[in-house]
Amino acid sequence: MDAMKLTLGPVLFNWPPGVWRDFYFRIADEAPVETVYLGEVICSKRLPFFETHLPDVAERLAAAGKTVVLSSLALVMNKRDARLVRDLAADENFMVEANDVSSVAHLAGRPHVIGPLMNVYNEDTMDVLAADGAVRFCLPPELPASRIEILAEHARRRGVETEVFAYGRAPLALSARCYHARIHGLAKDNCQFVCSRDPDGVSVTTLDEQPFMTVNGIQTLSHSLVNLAGDLRALRQMNVTHLRLSPRAGDMVAVAQTFRDTLDGVLCANEAFSRIVEMTPEIPPANGFFRESCGHNAVKP
Repeated sequence: MDAMKLTLGPVLFNWPPGVWRDFYFRIADEAPVETVYLGEVICSKRLPFFETHLPDVAERLAAAGKTVVLSSLALVMNKRDARLVRDLAADENFMVEANDVSSVAHLAGRPHVIGPLMNVYNEDTMDVLAADGAVRFCLPPELPASRIEILAEHARRRGVETEVFAYGRAPLALSARCYHARIHGLAKDNCQFVCSRDPDGVSVTTLDEQPFMTVNGIQTLSHSLVNLAGDLRALRQMNVTHLRLSPRAGDMVAVAQTFRDTLDGVLCANEAFSRIVEMTPEIPPANGFFRESCGHNAVKP
């Protein structure tokens, strides 16, 4: 069996253009990942800020031996969004990750990736999408290990790859309403890009002030950080081919190196899980979905 590969998902947050560019430059130079996803997934209004840096970032990553995949929008709401998806799908220089059904329609007949925001929960869905050209499936982060095992084995028999969301704030839902704008008393059409104030999203608490979720523009994410560093042996035995690390404010090179060391046998499961936790002690870890428990739960290896 081939060794599992590490991927770095697209930045989901609204980072300043220079920060966004320098982040990927460092990933190119230092991070032990094989594939890097680039592009705007959450809000098309953010794209113009970093779009001019895309060619340089893609070139730097490719020169470092990384495979570049372009990620599509996850929620298409107007003609402009539809045009962006159509133009992205027409770019034959890179493989594209579909995060919305409209992207799949444009990508039919050419190899592409299905992102974690697409609901691939069963073998029939995988078969339909694979028949249209999907060659890799990044499964939704809420799937338990038992379902991942079934889908990964089915993917292996079909000759396609399986990717699992292994680190980061779990992407849970999208809405046409911009939560960030609403928090600041602004309309979505005049949001003033207030989401840029929160490079790792803004925490949402319950009525008794307990951290509950994280808001990122129109997106809802988990408050906790998915941490499957202690579950890599089980994932390897399931024939999972790729592990996705989702970028956040913090040292993603160190995160990637921890996962790489674990895959290479340098770290054991307990050490890997603990090392990831130590990097962000203020944010609780979670592997509950994978361990077939409440998603926010953390079950130590």
